[in-house]
Amino acid sequence: MKKFLQKVHRKISQIMVLILNRIYIIFLPLVENRVLFLSDDREILGGNLKSVYDYISDEEYEKVILLKAHKKAKRTIKEKLKLVYYLSTSKYILLEDLVQSTSYIKVRKGQELIQLWHGPGAFKRFGHSREQTDLKRIHKGYKKYTKAITSSEAIRPCYAEAFSIDEEKVQATGFPRTDMFFQEEYIKLKKEELLQKYPFMKNKKIILFAPTYRGTKASSANYGIENLNLEKIYNELKKENYIFIFKWHPFIYNKIIAKAKNTEKYELYKKYPEFYFDLSKERDINDLLLMADILITDYSSLIFDYVFVNKPIIYFAYDLELYENDRGMYFPFKEYVYGSVVKNEEELIKAIKEGKMEEEKRKIFKEKFVGACDGNSTKKTCEWIFENKLEK
Repeated sequence: MKKFLQKVHRKISQIMVLILNRIYIIFLPLVENRVLFLSDDREILGGNLKSVYDYISDEEYEKVILLKAHKKAKRTIKEKLKLVYYLSTSKYILLEDLVQSTSYIKVRKGQELIQLWHGPGAFKRFGHSREQTDLKRIHKGYKKYTKAITSSEAIRPCYAEAFSIDEEKVQATGFPRTDMFFQEEYIKLKKEELLQKYPFMKNKKIILFAPTYRGTKASSANYGIENLNLEKIYNELKKENYIFIFKWHPFIYNKIIAKAKNTEKYELYKKYPEFYFDLSKERDINDLLLMADILITDYSSLIFDYVFVNKPIIYFAYDLELYENDRGMYFPFKEYVYGSVVKNEEELIKAIKEGKMEEEKRKIFKEKFVGACDGNSTKKTCEWIFENKLEK
C-alpha cells in the first residue's frame, strides 16, 4: 500500500510539473539573462556548476540556485512551484546529472537545457548507450538537452549516444572543475586546509581507497568488502608509514558501515584507528585526491580526475569479467589502465609497494579521455554556453 501511495504521489507531482510548465510558457516571458543552476543531488553548489557560477558576472546574469540534498529528498509544494517557475522562465538551465523534472517540461524556443555532467571521461555505459539492457530506466529528459560538454574530442560520440542527441550539440570544452588541477595556489591551500582538519595525514604515505559500487541502481548497490583482508593489509603496510583512507560511494556507505559494525571480521575496520580512516562524508573527493600518494579504485570515473595528480594508481578489479559483462564499458578495460591491475590482497599489497607510474599508458589515456582539460575549461565552457556573449 505504501509503495502504491508513493507511486500515486509521484504521478501527481509529474502531472503538476507538466501542466504548470505549459501554463507558465503561455503567460510568462523567457528571461534572457536568467541562469538556473539545478541539481537533485547537492546540498551546496559545487563541481562544474560552481565553476560556471563563479565565472559569469553577477551584473550581467541573474543567477538562480535550486538544489536538493539527494534524489530521494522531497520538495515542499512551495519549492515545487518555484522549481517549475524557474524551469519555465530561465533562458539557461544548467545541470550536472539527471534531474527528473526536466522529463516533464517543454523546452521553449530559444531556451537552453545544458548538461555539464559530473564526471569527465567515458567509462561505464549510461543513458541510451544501455538501451538494449536497461530501456525502462533511461531518463526521458536526456533527449531534450540543447548542449552538453565532454572532456575530450574522442568521446564526443559516447555522450551524444548516451543523451541521444546530435553530436554537434556536444562540445569538447573540458570539464570546468578540472581547472583546479592546474592552479598551484589552490592546490597548496587545499592541502593546508586538509592537514589542519585531519592532522593524522601529516608526514604519512596516504592510500586512498575509493571504489565504485556494484549493481545497476542505488537500492541494489553493493560492494564485496570481503575481498579485502584488512588484517593483512595493516600488518604489511603500517610499518612502512602508510595510512589507509576509505571513501565509499554514497550508494553503499551505510551498507558497508553496517557490515563493519555487525560482522566480527570487519571489527578490524575500527581495531586499528591509527591506520584505517573513513572519510566518506567528505563531499568533494577531488580535495582528497590531491592528498593521496596512491589511489586504489576500480571502474570509477575517479581515474579521469586522478590522472592530473600524477601519482600511482591501482585498479582493484577482483570481478573484472563479471563487471564488464554486466554493466558494459565504452572501451576495453585495458584502454583505461595506466597503473597496476590486481585481483586479490597479495597483488594489492605488492602493487602499493611498487607504485608503478606507467608513463606511456598515462600519456595515451590522458589525451584520449581528458585531452580538452587544459586549465581553461571554465572559460571554454562558458563561451560555448553563452555563445561568446561574456565580457570576460
